[in-house]
Amino acid sequence: MPELSIVIPAYNEASRIRNALDTAVTFFSSAGISFELIVVDDGSVDETVGAVRAWRDGQPAEVSVQIITIPHAGKGGAVRAGTLAARGDYILMADADCSTPFEDWPRLAEALEDGAQVAVGSRQAPGAEIQVHQAWFRQRLGQLFGRLARAVFPIGVLDSQCGFKAFTALAAREIFSSLATSGYAFDIEALLRARQLGYKVVEVPVRWRNHPDSRVRVWRDWPEVLRELWRIRRELKDRR
Repeated sequence: MPELSIVIPAYNEASRIRNALDTAVTFFSSAGISFELIVVDDGSVDETVGAVRAWRDGQPAEVSVQIITIPHAGKGGAVRAGTLAARGDYILMADADCSTPFEDWPRLAEALEDGAQVAVGSRQAPGAEIQVHQAWFRQRLGQLFGRLARAVFPIGVLDSQCGFKAFTALAAREIFSSLATSGYAFDIEALLRARQLGYKVVEVPVRWRNHPDSRVRVWRDWPEVLRELWRIRRELKDRR
């Protein structure tokens, strides 16, 4: 079995998914880490699946690539599907735009090896480096979301939404098997579940670079984000 499963959720990522896969293979192969790549296509309407298949066909046999396709459910649904299919001892979720470089994996791995079951890449923890900032309105909305999430939910981290997170296999299965949220706010529910299950969650500073072609459409998606937060709050009350 591989040491590490890398789960990459993908929605209409045909133009950049191959770069993410190339970057992952280059880094993890050179680091001597046994790994598998799991690309979860979240109901894309472009050629994401075809691009991944064509890329996979050009790889040597030792590069393990799973392609999972699901009806469009949202990023949380895609991460859940990939996580539950993973075979590695550790599971890393990473965005297709490589906003946090795979070279920051050792920072998360160190936290897991030191006893954490969940390592959260953070743009706000001391030592984090923002190399390219978001547009001001996205940055302000992100800050507002973070304050709202921390005020309502005991998540225990400064940055819940960075797409670079790692889990031990057991923790990932327990957390994601019961996840009810499939959209942008799934990270909040995952962190809450981790704490409810007694797992140690550590926030780790990472490098981060904004890419302008975000899949989050601010004015259209935020009402749904708020509905998801309400559902999470209601679910939390029901579990008590």
